[in-house]
Amino acid sequence: MEEVNINNTSQDNNSSYTYDYGGYKPVEFIMKVVTIIIMCIGLPLTLVAIYAVCSLVKDDHVVPIYVINLLITDLIQLCCMIAWVLPEDWILSGRFILLSIYFYCLMVSIGFMVCIALERYLVIACPLWYRFRRTIKISVLVCVVVWALPPVISCLFIAARNPATISGILLLLPLPLFIFFLGGTLKALSASISVHSDEKRRIVGMLVLVLLIYTLLFLPTIILSLAWGSSGIDERNLYNLSLTFVQFSPLADLFLYIFMRKGTIDKLLASVCCCRMDSDDISSPV
Repeated sequence: MEEVNINNTSQDNNSSYTYDYGGYKPVEFIMKVVTIIIMCIGLPLTLVAIYAVCSLVKDDHVVPIYVINLLITDLIQLCCMIAWVLPEDWILSGRFILLSIYFYCLMVSIGFMVCIALERYLVIACPLWYRFRRTIKISVLVCVVVWALPPVISCLFIAARNPATISGILLLLPLPLFIFFLGGTLKALSASISVHSDEKRRIVGMLVLVLLIYTLLFLPTIILSLAWGSSGIDERNLYNLSLTFVQFSPLADLFLYIFMRKGTIDKLLASVCCCRMDSDDISSPV
């Protein structure tokens, strides 16, 4: 993914505006090829995943709703990736709009990742409270809030003197939440007797997956944003490559569906020693 930079080349006796990619064409080529591959693989698989997750809503009132919204944001991101593939002259007027929509959906996707992790944590840590509080109305309200939150955050960016630093700090906030949800779930596993052992494995696996997606794909870009904003580092090539990692998030989110299907990954998780639970637990839908 290349970052679009408009440079005034008047210093070189040329008053026109040109786009540059850090002056490193091989990086630009590699990122475009990776973007095309992600789009070709991600678009059909995401559509199939959305259809498959919709079929689970009748069995689970909350998790599929959050996952469906997450996959919708991924679908929009994949469509907006065309901004990095087509030549700049073709979509010069709409490039800024596509980039704005892409980063808007990126922030929304992080919000739904937090919702998924929180819901999975409540299933184990507060099963009775969660069982009586979970409703479709509440989950829909939460979805509306998550979709409406990025414009508020964008206003903070505009008002801030150093938008890169502010955005980096805000995007770091989910990390301690993911760690807390995973640690709290692992701590409460032994006391939870109302959830079947297979479901416990899937819950832990989903929390680990969400943490890995955020840490491996989002965290490098966030750290570089903080470094760029605080120290004035201008490593465009390194920053653009880190953004390429972010482009893989729609593909990584597809694995969440695997942890929602009973029996799909239970045998694999059961083979991991740290995921072994008492198989005599009482089964209960979550």
